[in-house]
Amino acid sequence: MDICINFNKIVMKTDSEIQKQVMEELKWEPILNATEIGVAVKHGVVTLSGQVSTYSKKAVAQRAAWRVKGVKAVAIDLEVVLSNDNRLPDTLIAENVLSALKWHTSIPDEKLKVKVEDGQVSLEGEVEWGYQKDAAMNAVRWLKGVKGIISLITVKPRVDIKVIKDNITKALERRADIESNGIKIEALGNKIILKGKVHSWSERVEVGHAAWSAPGVSDVDDQIVIDYY
Repeated sequence: MDICINFNKIVMKTDSEIQKQVMEELKWEPILNATEIGVAVKHGVVTLSGQVSTYSKKAVAQRAAWRVKGVKAVAIDLEVVLSNDNRLPDTLIAENVLSALKWHTSIPDEKLKVKVEDGQVSLEGEVEWGYQKDAAMNAVRWLKGVKGIISLITVKPRVDIKVIKDNITKALERRADIESNGIKIEALGNKIILKGKVHSWSERVEVGHAAWSAPGVSDVDDQIVIDYY
């Protein structure tokens, strides 16, 4: 079996190259009007500015920017200005939020409280898993009339921290696209601290997801560095 390896040196992108590619990535998102979003890049840090008509567009724009190789951080300076068609009374928004949480099978809706003020949705309560907290956020961000989300949801620990660390380590070892040996896991109470290096933003997301998926984790301090070399 022949194996070909490319030893060519990887050239880091300039800020202007990253800016161009972020703008192109935004154009690929069907729900976005890329001309409404300004893109500035300095030392690999992308700043998105302008106005969008829904909160979901703000979230989609952020994810699009992160997909571009070379991006080290994303700063969001996007204002959600709802169009007349997207506006709803706070009472109706609250009802829709409660329904979305109720019909999502992975969310313990009975443990969550909802508050809506001028389109800003606040979620409060306790869950047992980090993914349940993320699921609640995802269920709400696509709803009509939502201008922003404040998460006050806490994850209540229910297992020993040693078990949590073991679960994360095993999860990383099962994933072929992540070199788990390069990731260091520390625990401070029910808070997980991730350190080390990965080669792409997608790898960093996968490591963070593995940490949040462990039972009892209430906070993840992601200090992982993206090394494109």
